[in-house]
Parts: sequence; structure tokens; C-alpha cells
Amino acid sequence: MPKRPSDHPAGQRATPSRMPAPASGLPSPDQPTPLLGGLTPTQFMRRYWQKKPFLIRQAVPGIASPVTRDELFKLAGNDDVESRLVTHFRRRWKLDHGPFDTTALPRTAQRDWTLLVQGVDLHDDRARALLNRFRFVPDARLDDLMISYATDGGGVGPHFDSYDVFLLQVHGKRHWRIGAQRDLSLREDLPLKVLAHFEPEEEWILEPGDMLYLPPHIAHDGIAIGECMTCSVGFRAPSASELAAQFLYYLAERGGAHRGQDALYSDPKQPAVSEPAQLPAALVERVGAILTKIRWNQADVSGFLGAWLSEPKSNVVFEPPTRPLNEAAFVNRASHDGVRLHRKTVLLYDIHSYFLNGEENSLPSSKKWLLDLANCRALSAKRFVTLSHDSSVTALLHEWYCAGWIELGGLA
Repeated sequence: MPKRPSDHPAGQRATPSRMPAPASGLPSPDQPTPLLGGLTPTQFMRRYWQKKPFLIRQAVPGIASPVTRDELFKLAGNDDVESRLVTHFRRRWKLDHGPFDTTALPRTAQRDWTLLVQGVDLHDDRARALLNRFRFVPDARLDDLMISYATDGGGVGPHFDSYDVFLLQVHGKRHWRIGAQRDLSLREDLPLKVLAHFEPEEEWILEPGDMLYLPPHIAHDGIAIGECMTCSVGFRAPSASELAAQFLYYLAERGGAHRGQDALYSDPKQPAVSEPAQLPAALVERVGAILTKIRWNQADVSGFLGAWLSEPKSNVVFEPPTRPLNEAAFVNRASHDGVRLHRKTVLLYDIHSYFLNGEENSLPSSKKWLLDLANCRALSAKRFVTLSHDSSVTALLHEWYCAGWIELGGLA
């Protein structure tokens, strides 16, 4: 039987905070929140983040799905949206990749199927607003909001993720079983990453508003009870090999790998050979010496991370305004409406530079406005008016507006 909330410390009920929300709209690290069961983000990160699961009853009371079932089905039909269909008909697993025509999806009355749509926050402001609630974790780690729709009995099989995840129930009910097992071997006969030996230790039924946090490698299996929808907030967790490969590419692309020693390879003492297919020992030695001269510093690492982590995914396309305002008209409108980052835009910064959708630039001398825009993802009309006298700022923001990276209006 599913455990009652009182049976486990993870099942404590949320205690609504009486403290007002921060004026910036950002989660305050030291403000208790129902989202985290009455804990502050600081307490949650210290006690649970990457340590142990946490069940929060009514993390978001009264929540409805950011998008309806039909809107999700429509999104799954777009070429620039990553979607998957998992079916378990007649005890046989099948995985298909989108886009999916709505008429090609199974009937909603049919049991045992699930539609998963990645990056809904890139296409819907309501989904982006929900994702913003989790910005007590750095943007550099926050990945996307996936929404899964399942009919009765639907699921993707017992599995584990290599990253942290928040599983927020937004419609219907789902039965979750979890276990901190060591055997993470997978079945080799299936198209899905399904655990060969799932050993659940705890289980609960989640209703709308309930949320389950799982650190990496916690095995879990969620089965829909009737029709249900679940929001999954995932985080980036690149492997060491991926980081190394991307960083070396970054250095080479910017000339950092050789630090001005970009002479062509030469071998004036190479003798004639009788075995041309064999790698010359001198070549191996020479290239080894070149590689040992590769150097980097903290600024290189920070610059790499900012550019790489802000780079839009391959399926992200920005759409400039159909009839963009000229700079004067843009300034006038922004002075009344404010500006906000487009939901697809990623803006990060370090002590020297800012990184906008993969592009690195030095921080301007008057940088506070840019840091506020990055952290709050918006500048109010009142704040914009104080900046409007600086032509370099308005020209830059107008350029971003014309590129589709920011838009007029307040926070989503």
C-alpha cells in the first residue's frame, strides 16, 4: 500500500509562508515556501539536493497543467519540438519519436500509453513561468520543463535519471515507486532504458499539486491512475568526457589551445620509410609535445561554461518581430511596458563577461541593469526609463529586440 504522508519525513505537508514574495519575482533563498514543503531553498539544498528523495504534498496548491491536453498534442506535432511516444500494448514496449500528427496518436480511451514533450517552457509562457519557480538552482544547471501525458496504466517503465528531477503532478493521479538500488543494469531487449531488476522501497500516490524530488540515480516507476499529466523539471548534468571535449574545442576555436604557437606541423628530419602505414615515432613524440603545451586558466573555464551553457539547443529558433519598431519607438514603448527576456533566451554572466544565447561579450561599465535583467529576466518600465538616457544601452536592447531575444512587456 502507498505510504501515508506521515509515514516518512519526506511526506510532510507544505506550510504556507506568511512572508511576502520578493519584489523581483525571484525565489528568495531564505524564504520558506510551500513549493519545498515549508522549507527555505537554502534548507532544501542543504538537506536534500543530490542527497535523498523528498515528497512534498501540495507544493503548488490548486495547480492546473500549464498547457491543456490538446495543446500538448499540438506541440508534439511541431518539427522544432522534441517528443516521444511510449506504448505498452499487450505487454510489449515500443518507443517512437515525433513529430506526431494528432490523428496518429492512440485514442485517449486506450490504456497504457504516454506522450512526453520536452522543452515546453520554450514554447509557452505559462510553462516558462512554472520553470521560473525553480530558479533557486543556478540557471547554468536548470535545463527544461517536460510534460508527460498518460492514459490509465501509462508509464515509461522502471528507470533512473542521471540528473536531478522534480516531478510535479498537474492533472489526475500517478502511483510512484522508488528505490535507491545499486543494481542499475538495463534490459537489453527493449528500446527503452528499463531497469532489469527494479527493487522499490517506497511508494506514494501523487495528486494535483503534489511533487516528488529525486536526486540522480534513484530508481523510479510512475504509473498513471486514470488520465494524468506530470511536469518534470530537469537539470543539466554533463559527463566529464563531454565537458573535456567541448572545452578543448572551445580553446582551439578561440586560439587558446596553442597560445600563439600555431605553426604548421613540420618534420624536416623524416627519413624515407619501407613501412608507410606505420605511425612514425617522431610524429607521435612531436604531437605529444604540442599537447603538453596546452594551457588554460579560470577565465578560460568560466568563458567556456558561459558560452556553452547559454548556447540554444539545436531545435531552438528565434523569430524576430514581423514589423520591428525603430529604436525611438522601441524606447517609447519600453518606457511604458518594460522589457523581458524571451522565454527561449539564456543570459548568464561572470565577473568579466555576459553570455547571451552562446555569444560572449565584456560586461558594460554600467552593468547593474544587465545583471538585473539576467537575474529577474525582466526590466520594469520604471527601471527602463532610468536607462533610456544612455544611448548605448537602448541601442543594445533594441538590437536584442530586433533579433527576437527580448520582447516588450513584463514578466510572463
